[in-house]
Amino acid sequence: MKRILWLLAAASGLLAADVHTFSIVGYDPVNGDWGVAVASRYFSVGAVVPWAEAGAGAIATQANVNVGYGPRGLELLRQGLAAKEVLDKLLAEDQFEGKDGRQVAIIDGRGNIATYTGPNAPKWAGDRQGKTWSAQGNILVGPQVPEAMGRAFEATEGELAEKLFAALKAGDDAGGDSRGKQSASMIVVRKGGGRNINNDRYLYLNVDDNPQPIPELRRLLDLNLGYLYQEKTGRLSGAGKMREARAAAFKAAQYMPGGNTYVTLGALDYNLGDKAAALADFRKALQLDPGVRRLFDAPPADGSPRGQRLRAILEDKEFLKQVLQGN
Repeated sequence: MKRILWLLAAASGLLAADVHTFSIVGYDPVNGDWGVAVASRYFSVGAVVPWAEAGAGAIATQANVNVGYGPRGLELLRQGLAAKEVLDKLLAEDQFEGKDGRQVAIIDGRGNIATYTGPNAPKWAGDRQGKTWSAQGNILVGPQVPEAMGRAFEATEGELAEKLFAALKAGDDAGGDSRGKQSASMIVVRKGGGRNINNDRYLYLNVDDNPQPIPELRRLLDLNLGYLYQEKTGRLSGAGKMREARAAAFKAAQYMPGGNTYVTLGALDYNLGDKAAALADFRKALQLDPGVRRLFDAPPADGSPRGQRLRAILEDKEFLKQVLQGN
């Protein structure tokens, strides 16, 4: 009878409270970023595991998960408690069943790290730490998963989002969740760094249900970073910081290659006096999207800096001829 009840519970999802997963929390002191990346054979893992707040820190709560560790932990971090103090308080306050099966990692606003893998967390369970990161997981193929994640995090250049993704992919390549794949998520916070106005959420990406969640997360990450660098290009250009704007436009084009991103890059290169680079940019734009040719026929009439730069290019008949040659 007990066996039948167990099977019924499993079939109905009643035994799905455990979030068997691998995750990494990280900190970038240069840009002031905190973040979490996570993957699991679990539906919509991003709704449960990753928590972060700019200036406060980041938390991953999983295994026999007490989701309340996320919001409560951020509240305590916001009050100025160190990561170890927050962890101790969370465990002391936890009155729910199964505390010895929890797994949690915390990185505070100063980069201090505290972790807990309970003795009854589903095996293999464990964690590894570095100076600015902690990788952890349960029901993994073995310790090689968090170890590979740490190596990838430290070997990856660039911003925190790239380091987190590299770590997650390395964990997946090392075997990851022993039950398979279903979802992945990433959150990175930066004071004022999000899209639009008054947004500290630099990015928050969720792949809720996909047989290949890591490649899909990569696709979404490229789009998100592309849009962020497009916005940055506009802000810097509007402030007259043309070289900085050009660097941001280059990033946007790398993450989100398309006609419009290469037109923007070309206009900035032309404005900076690099006609050879501008010519290559515009030809790439036309190759990716022949429809951008209309911009050379009639540039934007909105008075934008981009429109003004395109009008200057239209007056350079010899250069324009080279751009449109063969298109």
